[in-house]
Amino acid sequence: MTHDKLPIIIQGGMGAGVSSWSLAQAVSKTGQLGVVSGTAMDLILVRRLQLGDVGGHMRRALSCFPIPGVAKRILDRYFIPDGKPEDKPFKAKPVPNQRPSRHLVELLLAGTFAEVFLAKEGHNAPVGINFLEKIQLPTLPSIYGAMLAGVTYVLMGAGIPKSIPGILDRLARHEPVKLHLDVQNADRSDDFSTSFDPNSFFDGEIPNLIRPDFIAIVSSATLANMLARKASGRVNGFVIEGPTAGGHNAPPRGRPQQSVHGEPIYGDRDVPDLEAIQALGLPFWLAGSYAKPERVVEALQLGATGVQIGTAFAYCEESGLDPKLKKAALALIQAGETKIFTDPIASPTGFPFKVLQMEDSQSCTMTYEKRTRICDLGYLRHAFKKSDGTLGWRCPSEPVEDYVRKGGNEEDTRGRKCVCNGLLANIGLGQILSEGNTEKPLVTSGDDISNVVNFIKPGAYTYKAVDVIEYLLPDRNDALVPIPVTTDTA
Repeated sequence: MTHDKLPIIIQGGMGAGVSSWSLAQAVSKTGQLGVVSGTAMDLILVRRLQLGDVGGHMRRALSCFPIPGVAKRILDRYFIPDGKPEDKPFKAKPVPNQRPSRHLVELLLAGTFAEVFLAKEGHNAPVGINFLEKIQLPTLPSIYGAMLAGVTYVLMGAGIPKSIPGILDRLARHEPVKLHLDVQNADRSDDFSTSFDPNSFFDGEIPNLIRPDFIAIVSSATLANMLARKASGRVNGFVIEGPTAGGHNAPPRGRPQQSVHGEPIYGDRDVPDLEAIQALGLPFWLAGSYAKPERVVEALQLGATGVQIGTAFAYCEESGLDPKLKKAALALIQAGETKIFTDPIASPTGFPFKVLQMEDSQSCTMTYEKRTRICDLGYLRHAFKKSDGTLGWRCPSEPVEDYVRKGGNEEDTRGRKCVCNGLLANIGLGQILSEGNTEKPLVTSGDDISNVVNFIKPGAYTYKAVDVIEYLLPDRNDALVPIPVTTDTA
């Protein structure tokens, strides 16, 4: 690690835009680690601009973007001073692909730059960014954009991010990088990949960059051990995520079993071996239902550096969750009427996905069945090798006939929901559909959502990120863990 102190609390990287720059900034200012989500930041940037860039935050960040001409090109194409009409759809942007256009790469660079820049504004504390390994196509330029803004940590889960540490090393030296793509039906001899060269974006002096620390999000000691030994570069720590955490969960180990309600059943094999993880000699944080002071203490006693907390921050004032959704969820929480369903098939990733049951959302069967299937964003598409040897893309949540025509199994489409559009709707950026309706949200939360009542003070209906920190760490003067100082060289 390059820091003389480590946080006890890492704020989770929740969904697309829920872990917003405002939330990460608020958490980092307390001395803990604020984290922005790195998912779909190109799309979030252009939709914020089309809504008029309320507060001017995107334009302020773009004015500091170090690659000449990029900000102007983005603003000229997407910024609408008074915001688009409410009944008009958002202007589309290119979907992720293996060989993205320069325009798409610029959006990816600028999107993550802006989010990290704003999260770091006004303080000198560390800030992290969270990526999903399953979403591979935007990864390289997205990481570089975050590094241009001075991101301190890169966190990644939902897969095996073995190549990322070495990519961070190379990007810190402004060297070209390549990322191997997971492709269905591919042979061992195939080399499907995507690449990025930072030098093609600078004409003249290139800014100095610091290699951010890499924290892998894993669910087992086996995976942690493999990454510590075989990753392409230095792994600086781990988040050990249990099955009660929100968002995507690792599937249960062993033969799949489901409860009478249709949820995956986790057993003893899914409990991580913390002694084996501790023996690796790297910092680690525990995640999944740790939003209580006694559970933080428990984690520390088990040898952890601290905990990662997601759901507790998702409903605070600074999170990016749509205020109307937040208000409705908080009402359910305070009434003790929340229900979380671990849906084994909703996500096209194939990972179990925790969904908060809410009216007028994709969690309702009737609402889901009324939606016309469409795949217009493409972040969670699967790559597959076509019969002619080229790369194709399909998503189990796209129109069934399209998926089957591309060689997919119709059975895989049943119950699949459009997580991409649902997550954008969660933050008030849902698309207007051709029939005039707006995409419905798909809200994810951890099993301990009921604990949110602990952060709401008497007589209040909302709470702030600092309220979570003060509840979990009553003595904040001791809320940083000293570590030996080392120097990372890229």
